[in-house]
Amino acid sequence: MAKKTYLQALNEAMRLEMERDADVFIIGEDVGKFGGCFGVTQGLFDKFGSERVIDTPITESAIVGAAVGSAVSGLRPVAELMFVDFIGCALDQLFNQGAKMRYMFGGKAKVPMTLRMPQGAGVCAAAQHSQSLEAWFMHIPGIKVAIPSTPYDAKGLLISAIREDNPVIFLEHKMLYGVEGEVPDESYTIPLGKADVKREGADVTVVATSRMVHSALEAAETLAASGISVEVVDPRSLQPLDSDTIVESVKKTHALVVAHEAVGFAGPGAEIIAQVAEKALDYLDAPVKRVAAPFCPVPFSPPLEQAFIPGADAIVAAVKSLR
Repeated sequence: MAKKTYLQALNEAMRLEMERDADVFIIGEDVGKFGGCFGVTQGLFDKFGSERVIDTPITESAIVGAAVGSAVSGLRPVAELMFVDFIGCALDQLFNQGAKMRYMFGGKAKVPMTLRMPQGAGVCAAAQHSQSLEAWFMHIPGIKVAIPSTPYDAKGLLISAIREDNPVIFLEHKMLYGVEGEVPDESYTIPLGKADVKREGADVTVVATSRMVHSALEAAETLAASGISVEVVDPRSLQPLDSDTIVESVKKTHALVVAHEAVGFAGPGAEIIAQVAEKALDYLDAPVKRVAAPFCPVPFSPPLEQAFIPGADAIVAAVKSLR
């Protein structure tokens, strides 16, 4: 398989789905000639034209509203917001309209829309452009949430998201766009709601999401030198959540660390820990540890931002505290 970046994998997924299905189109701010804020839609305007790669005004409520309306009318929009932080301008369109329509119309309406949003810190974009907000979306019935960590997962999950008949929030960490990995040229899908064991281990389970998967794998290498075998589980999607894979791993290792970049309080890790407590509490030989960002806005200052972002060292310390 050829090596491709996370960004290239996403671009390829959209191109393949647009070639396969004429109902798929892209809508968002600067997604056309400019190729998107981070270049993810680059080249698609030239290939498919302005009727299928649609630039919009700087109005998130209009972008999401148009995606909901076109989806319920039978199209398959892939909408892009420049930053996940801007979803606050379109919460009604997403939470009260897109998420509720299929239920409120008794299943007669479908809302096959994908909403792509970059998130996460690391580029010194300050408090209004650097948040990790996945926990918001997990809490709303009717919405699915994908959060891939690798180029392979990004392509397969995005294709699945575009084919899904319910709204899918697709969260892309800005610091992953340049990460390379093996990705097939052909189309393939990864089911939403199926976790992946990124590394087998015996002594402790680390459940990590998005960029933190890479930190967890780095930590696992460091801990292996100390004789500690770490199993790294990547949920890949948070709604639906594959708690079965996580629970089976905990039953094997008897210890759990959850790592994510979102703030720890009421973050996605809280739900993961709750499900493990409900299904496998008796298998735990030590208290569960959370590795997450502190409960504060993301700083603009580069040194402060780096201190804010949890990393491999914090995972190593959490694992060692369980021994």
